[in-house]
Order: sequence, then structure tokens, then C-alpha cells
Amino acid sequence: MTQTTARRPEPSAVRPLPAIRPGDRGLPLLGRALEYAKDPMALFTRQWEAYGPVSPFPMLTKQWVFLLGPDACEAALTNREKAFVSGPGWGEIVGPFFQRGLMFLDFEEHHLHRRIMQEAFVRPRLEGYVERMHPAIEEGLRRWRPLPDFRAYPELKTLTLGIAAEIFMGGAEHTPPAEMAQINKAFIDCVQAASGIVQRPWPFTRWGRATRSRAVLEEFLRSYLPARRAVESSDMLSRLCHLRTEDGERFSDDDVVNHMIFLMMAAHDTSTLTVTTILELLGKHPAWQERLRAEADAMPERPTLADLDAWDTMDRVMREALRLRAPVPVIVRKTIKPVVVCGVEIPADTFCSLAPQFSHLMPELWSDPLAFDPDRFGPERREDKSHRYAWEPFGGGVHKCLGLFFAGAEIKAITHHLLRGWTWSVDPDYVAPMNNHSLPFPSDGLPLDLLRRTS
Repeated sequence: MTQTTARRPEPSAVRPLPAIRPGDRGLPLLGRALEYAKDPMALFTRQWEAYGPVSPFPMLTKQWVFLLGPDACEAALTNREKAFVSGPGWGEIVGPFFQRGLMFLDFEEHHLHRRIMQEAFVRPRLEGYVERMHPAIEEGLRRWRPLPDFRAYPELKTLTLGIAAEIFMGGAEHTPPAEMAQINKAFIDCVQAASGIVQRPWPFTRWGRATRSRAVLEEFLRSYLPARRAVESSDMLSRLCHLRTEDGERFSDDDVVNHMIFLMMAAHDTSTLTVTTILELLGKHPAWQERLRAEADAMPERPTLADLDAWDTMDRVMREALRLRAPVPVIVRKTIKPVVVCGVEIPADTFCSLAPQFSHLMPELWSDPLAFDPDRFGPERREDKSHRYAWEPFGGGVHKCLGLFFAGAEIKAITHHLLRGWTWSVDPDYVAPMNNHSLPFPSDGLPLDLLRRTS
């Protein structure tokens, strides 16, 4: 496999952003947004073939730029010239609904908040989170029932929200299921604002629903702040209330609420899709499911963080699931000054969409890229090393996901409990009908033939 490298172009090679071809303008107002919603990879491929790694793309009354391939993504994520900002980019998509979350901050402010928050993700605390995950997973799975048409995605979403409530909020004083369902819906409304055409908080619009749901989330979290400020405990909300830098800097109540809303969304939405993908793949590939089940049986009933870290086969399967279906298929940025990427000058004030999912499936980087082949991540092959940004489900640069090790432990822990307690199968010809209007998910819920394990 050819090793690819990112090279800074010579000044003489710099060329302007290509003009949009007449047939690529799309629909009035919408541009080509519906093409993305229908099949993102097909759109990425057409853009790559027509324009290369830096391609203009009309969407929702604005001209965006797609950055495709590992070289273009690396340029934006490493951001050596400080030309790309994250907050205004994501703000264009999800507006104020995750405002002031870590991915919405840039430069010095981002550095300060990240420095405070990383104390909540150091290894000793991750070890404590893993200990608390297991009872929450076991409690959630007790509600599952064997069915020939079990819809996995919504059940996993309920499960991961319960885990997030336990780890991040200490169980939220055992909030009633009906209220947690309302909180789950509020997160969904805020995420789905990304596909809102009318970006105003008007009735019957996605932004209107998201505005009301953001208020629900704020009220829910603020009601717990006085108790968490008064006494420090081991949950994330309490940690954020009490964390300080060496200089004594700490978060305000607004900071805590903003970070919690973003963290709880990220912690359960992305993990839900990844576990869903793993269940689909293992359901189609029973030999891999049985291989993992034998290893899970040999592990403790409640594995530690060290146990999960050492589970190499599961690590390969998880990485392959993240490659085949990235939970965040695009990353959004905006330029604040002109910048050259792969020999093309992108003007200031341009919205850019980086596409890790496209890099994950490029035949130049991966052998048989559409095949499920976890051993491509094994030490003998390490196809992810074909380029530093061949595999980037957690982003890169200063905005690389702070919770990636937490997410990996959660995904492995859930899969461990499922393997020990259940078996499942998926029709080998099944193709998940993906809803791509915001973060992707299978619109049919992923039907499984789910059986309780008897031996």
C-alpha cells in the first residue's frame, strides 16, 4: 500500500477555489443538501472525482467547501496557520443548542477550558467511571426481551443515556424513566437542528423544537447544581463544579451547564451508533461474534479499565466499526483568513466540511475498504498507518475528542455484557437505511433476532 504524505504546495502552485459547475448547483435554497442526506459517500465520491480534495459545495443558501482525503483533513485539523475556527463552523449547523460546549471554543479560551476539563478524564477517574458503568449496563439490559425483530438502536440509546446519567450525574437521583425519556428526546431535538432549513425558533420547525429542548436540558441540569456545588462526589457534574487549575480558575454555573449538555450528547449519541454498528456487524459475521464471546467469557464479569484496554480483538472490531460507519462523518470549520489547502486557496469566512468518513473508505488507503476486516488493525498490517489521518473518528489536533478513552471503555463494556448474556443474528443481506439529516442512525432501528443466552 502506498504511503501518502501531506506536502505544502509551492507558492507558484497555489490556485483559486474552483468555480461550481452549472450542473452542481442543486436546488434553490437547499443547494445539494438533499444529496448529502440521501447518500453522503456517493456525494463525497462525486465531489472528489470532479474537484479533488478541495471542492465547492452549495448548501442552504451558502457556498461551503468540502475537504476530502487525509491531506486536506490534516491541514484543517492541525490548523498550523490558525486559519480555521470550530465554534462559528458548528454554530452554523446546530446554532445555540450546544453553545459554549468544548467543541464550540477556540484558541486560548478552548485551551483554558480543555485544561480544566481534562482533569475529569485522567486515568484514575476513568477507572472509577468503568466501575460505575457495570451496574448501569446490567440494570439497563435487564429490561431487554428476546425477540425475533428486536430494534436495537432505540434500546441502546436508552441504555447509553442511563449510563451517561449515572457517570455524569451520579444517577441524577434516580430520575423517573418518563423524565429521562423527555431528556433523551430533548437531546435528539437539539442534534436534529443540524438539518433545519429555517434557522429561526419558529413553531413547527426543527430550530423551534431545539430551542424549547435546550431550555428543558438547562432546567434539568441547573436543578442539580446547588447540591453538587455543596459537596464534591465522583460524578462528572460534581467534578466540573469543583475542578480548578493550578491558578485557581474554575467554571461558572453557565460553563458547567454548557459543558454538561455537550458532554452528555456526545457521550451517548456517538457511543450508541458505534455499539449499534458493532451489533450489526457481529450479527452478520457469527464467527467473529463467537470469537469475542469466548474471550468475554474468559474475562471477569465486571472487567476493569485495564482488562478492557487489553482486549485486543474487541479493539480491532471497534476500530473497524468506527471506520466503516463514523459516528461523526463530517467535522465543521470556518476560515477566519485565507488559507491554502492542497494547493487551493480558500477565502476567509468560508464554511468548510471535513469528511473523515470519506478517508475511512478510500481504496488508496485501505484494502477492500467496504469489507468488514478487523484484522486490518492488527500489528501485522496496521492499515490505519497508511496516513496519519487515514483513520480519524475522534478528529485531530487541539480539538481531538477529549472523551475518546471514555468512549472506548464504554463501547467495550456494553459489548462485553451483551456477549455474555445474549446472542443475536442479522440478515446477511440487510443494508441499514441510514438517516443522515444530523448524526447518522438506522431509521429502522436495526432489527435483530435476539436470543437470551442459555449456555
